[in-house]
Amino acid sequence: MNPEVQDFSWRIGGPQGSGVDSAARMFAQAFAMGGLEVFGRREYYSNIKGRHSYYDIRVSERAHRSHRDQVQLLTTFEAESLVRHAHAVVEGGGILFDEKSAEMPLERITFLDRRVREDLLRMLREQGQPETAQGLLHLARERGVHLFPIPYTQLTAEVAKAAGVPAGLAQRTLNTLAVALSAALLRFPEDYVKEAVARIFRGKDRVIDLNVVAVDVAYRYVSDHFQEVPFQFRLHPKENAEPRILVNGTQAVAMGKIAFGLTFQTYYPISPATDESVYLEAHRSFPLKNGEQGSVVVVQTEDEISAITMATGAALAGARSATATSGPGFSLMVEGLGWAGINEVPVVITLYQRGGPSTGMPTRTEQGDLHFVVEAGHGEFPRIVLASGDLEEAFLDAGRALNYAEQFQMPVIHLLDKALSSTTQTVPPFQADALPLNRGKIHTPDSSSSPPFHRFQDSEDGISPRVLPGTPGGQHWVTGGEHTVEGRVTEDPVIRVMQMDKRARKITTALNTLSQEEKFRVWGDPEAAFTLLSWGSTKGVILDTLERFEKRGIPLRFVQIRLISPFPAEELRPLLDSASPLVDVELNGTGQLARILRMETGREVDYHILKYTGRPISVEELTEALDRILNGTAERRIVLMQPFE
Repeated sequence: MNPEVQDFSWRIGGPQGSGVDSAARMFAQAFAMGGLEVFGRREYYSNIKGRHSYYDIRVSERAHRSHRDQVQLLTTFEAESLVRHAHAVVEGGGILFDEKSAEMPLERITFLDRRVREDLLRMLREQGQPETAQGLLHLARERGVHLFPIPYTQLTAEVAKAAGVPAGLAQRTLNTLAVALSAALLRFPEDYVKEAVARIFRGKDRVIDLNVVAVDVAYRYVSDHFQEVPFQFRLHPKENAEPRILVNGTQAVAMGKIAFGLTFQTYYPISPATDESVYLEAHRSFPLKNGEQGSVVVVQTEDEISAITMATGAALAGARSATATSGPGFSLMVEGLGWAGINEVPVVITLYQRGGPSTGMPTRTEQGDLHFVVEAGHGEFPRIVLASGDLEEAFLDAGRALNYAEQFQMPVIHLLDKALSSTTQTVPPFQADALPLNRGKIHTPDSSSSPPFHRFQDSEDGISPRVLPGTPGGQHWVTGGEHTVEGRVTEDPVIRVMQMDKRARKITTALNTLSQEEKFRVWGDPEAAFTLLSWGSTKGVILDTLERFEKRGIPLRFVQIRLISPFPAEELRPLLDSASPLVDVELNGTGQLARILRMETGREVDYHILKYTGRPISVEELTEALDRILNGTAERRIVLMQPFE
C-alpha cells in the first residue's frame, strides 16, 4: 500500500438535518485550499429531517470526474451510516465511528429501510455475527479494515470546557470533530481545516472560535490514541497549485446566467432546481467590469404556470429571461411552452431532472425526461434542447442557451440532472468572456416612413427581425392562435403552411449554424471501434472509465451528444457506421437517447448500460459492465444497481 495516496475517497453519513452537508463542505474546502482536486457527490432522502444522508468526497492530485463505490475512510457519528456503509471500506481503510453505536441492534435503527435491514441481518446470520453494528464491524476488521472508535461525548465535553461554553452548545461541533478527526488521521495540516471552518462560518466569530477549539481537540485525540495504528493513507498539500474554485452544478449554471447577461428569472420552489434561483437571489446585484452595478430580477411565483408565462413576458419585453424547474414543474409549463413556440419567444427553461414519474424520487437523479422534453407541447414547433455533462459545460451552456434563444427566436431547454446539480468540484475559474453575446435580429423601425412592422415575416432562415415592445413603428400582435405576418389571428390555409414552414426552417438554420462541438464531442481514441454513446452527467464517469481502459491498452471512444434537439443525425453517421459495438449508457430504464438515435438514424445500439436507482453510476460499476461486454458474457441490457446506496 502506498501511503502517499493520489486518489482518496472519504464518506460521511448521518441523519438528514444533522449537518452532514456542512461537514462535507468543510472537508472539501480544507483539501481544496491545500491545492488538491476535489470531487463531491451528495445523496439524501426527500424529507426535512431524520432520514439517512451521506456525502462522498474524492480527493486527489489530479482531477477526477466521478465517485467511487469503495472508500478509504468512512466517518460517522451514528449507527445507521455505520451499518449501511461499513461494507464499502477497502482493505487497509478505516471506519471512524461513535463508540456508543457499536452495540446498537439493527432492529432498533429507526429509519433503516426494511429491505436493507433484512439483507444485513441475513448476512450477519450467515457469518455467525451478532445482529448489531458490532457484527458488521467484526466483518470489516476481518477484511483488514482499521476501526477507530471515538468517544464523541467525551470530546464534546472537552470542547465545552476548553471554550467555556455549555455542553449543549459544544454538541453542535460534532460535524467539525468528525472532519478534523478524519483530516488528522490523514496527517493533513490542521491549519487548512481551521481555515475551512472560518470560511464555512464566515461572519459568525463566536461559532468560528468554538469550532476551532473542536479542531484542536480532535487533532490532539488522534495524536494521543492512534499514532500506532497502521492506517497508512496520507494526503499532503500541493505546492504551487493552479487556481481553482470549488462550486456545484446549480452555482455553475447561475454564474453562467449572470456572466452572459441574464436579467430576469422566475421559479417556483422544487427540488433540485430551487438552489439555482436561491443562489441568484443571493447574488442579484454584482459589480461589472466597467465599474457599474449589474443586477438580476428573481421572482418566486405562485406556481410553475406563472413562472413560464412571466418569463415569457419578460423575454417579449427584451429581457434575457429564464425559468428553472424540475420534471413535475415542467409538466405544468407545457402549455406556456407552446405559446412561446408559436410566438417565437426567446425564453430559456433550465430543467433539472429527477426520479419520476409523479413525485417519484425528488432528491435522486435520473435522465428520464428526455423524450418528454423533446416532444413537450401539442402541435409542432421548434425548440433547442441542450444537455450539459459537467460543471464547465453547465456554466457555458447557461450562456449558450440564452444566446440560442435570442439568435434563433425559440424556446431553449437546458437539461441537467440532480447528480450534476449537486456535484461539488474544484475547477479552473470560469471564463466570463468565453462566449460572445448574440442577441439575434433586433429591428428598430423608422416610424416616420416605414410600412407596418411584420413581426412574423417569412424569411429564408426562418428568423424574422423582432422589435421590443414600445418601439415606435413596431406595433404587432401576439396571441395563442396562428397568425398573419403582423400577428393577427388567421386560419387561412396558405398562411398556415407559410408560418409552419417558416418556423420549421429554424431547425435547419440551427443545425447549419452551430459548430460540431456544440452538437457532440468525441472523447478517447477517435479511431476506436468500441464506442460508448451517452449524454448529460454520465460524461464524468465515462471519461474516468476510459482512462482505466487506456492504461490497460484497450482503445475505447465516447460520443457525447450535446444537442438533443435538433438532432445532428447526418453528422453522426460516420461515427455510427464505424462503431462496433455501440454501447448506450444512460440513467433511465428505457435508453431514451438510444430510442431517439434509432428514430433519427435507424441505427440500433448493441448494448444498453442503464441505471435507474436514482443514484449516479460509479467507476467500478461501469468498468465491470464494459468488461462483461468485452469478454462476451454480457446480456444486451445491463442494469446497474448497488443495493446499499
